[in-house]
Amino acid sequence: MNADPIPPSLTLFETYKMRLRRRRLLWRSWRSRRQLTARVDRTKNISPTDILAVVVLRNEAQRLPYFLAHYRRLGVSHFLIVDNDSDDGSAEMLADQPDVSLWHTTKSYHASRFGVDWSTWLQWKYARAHWCLTVDVDEVLIYSGYRQYGLRDLTAWLDNRGAKAFGALLLDMYPKGPLSHASYTAGQNPSEVLNWFDPNPYRSEWQMPMGSLWVQGGARERVFFADDPRRSPTLNKLPLVKWYHRYAYANSTHSILPPQLNLAYDGPGGQQPSGVLLHSKFLPLIVAKSATEKSRAQHFHTPSEFDHYYDGITADPNLWHPQSLAFEGPEQLQKLGLLQGIDW
Repeated sequence: MNADPIPPSLTLFETYKMRLRRRRLLWRSWRSRRQLTARVDRTKNISPTDILAVVVLRNEAQRLPYFLAHYRRLGVSHFLIVDNDSDDGSAEMLADQPDVSLWHTTKSYHASRFGVDWSTWLQWKYARAHWCLTVDVDEVLIYSGYRQYGLRDLTAWLDNRGAKAFGALLLDMYPKGPLSHASYTAGQNPSEVLNWFDPNPYRSEWQMPMGSLWVQGGARERVFFADDPRRSPTLNKLPLVKWYHRYAYANSTHSILPPQLNLAYDGPGGQQPSGVLLHSKFLPLIVAKSATEKSRAQHFHTPSEFDHYYDGITADPNLWHPQSLAFEGPEQLQKLGLLQGIDW
């Protein structure tokens, strides 16, 4: 269910605090630029009308071939990518791509606000006045009509309506049976392997003073956080923004400043046009990778509190249950209220 359609208004003092917070975040991102070393810089090839993608990654060689192909088909012209010290060949693969500019860092993902400081710097420097897509490699954006209408069509549609951002629900996809029993080949569409999802329940509430929506629910909550649902993952995202140099993501792409941009997404069952990010976290490689990520302790504000989550994935669970639905496409998700269609 969606939250009330409009969040409470900010007081003048809250507005002032949000302005100060935005300035601090921009300062952090500017300072973090020293942590990045350009490995391949092709930014001189960026044209004023190009749609850009900003990505922070580590060890994503399996997902990258499909990820790049999908977003190229959608209309991304140039990828600005930060490689956080991969050792699986991801950086070498990316360095050979003619539409990729690549930076390397060995610094802490956790200390960089989970990569947001690095991505904000790249947005500030290269993405001004561009429509900019900020996604993880395990996120595949779809929306109504995406096979016929690419990002250039979508952003033109948004421009004509004066919209500055486009929101999406992060939808966890999973196989039927233990995670490790699935089989995935690099370059394959992940939804051919992870072809089930939870159609409900999802709940939303507005978070103040940020004015952002907080959506929770779905498969990870059902399986890993049933005893404490308030700690389950946040599922609302604003992945596509027409970037301005004073913008800053506040909490991954879940919320952004200035706060009025957060109104672009009003959640499952809402009225704002929206998409879905198909989340391919649960490819079979996740079982072994979870033990590594638990020891690295880079992915949560208080990593030790989520040891049970990593242990649960390492146990190779079956996320499927009788209410799971087989994925069919965006038309199905629109009927379920998980995305809102676009009147092309």
